[in-house]
Amino acid sequence: MNTKTTQRQHIIGAIDALPDECLVELASFLDYLRYKSTEQQQDRSSQNFLLSIAGLGTSAEQNISERDEEILASEISE
Repeated sequence: MNTKTTQRQHIIGAIDALPDECLVELASFLDYLRYKSTEQQQDRSSQNFLLSIAGLGTSAEQNISERDEEILASEISE
């Protein structure tokens, strides 16, 4: 058996051993885990979307601030 199947069986066994009074709390915790997982996935996709729009990380230059100063200096001297 693979590890994932073994872990699932262990979790199912632990749930079966719980008293019925704990099942409501367990269900609430599982809902929280699902929510947390969904939020993290949405955050990642939002960050990727914003980075793609901004074009961040696509420049080959290491220090863009030095280039900005060069451009400003040439504009001021004109």
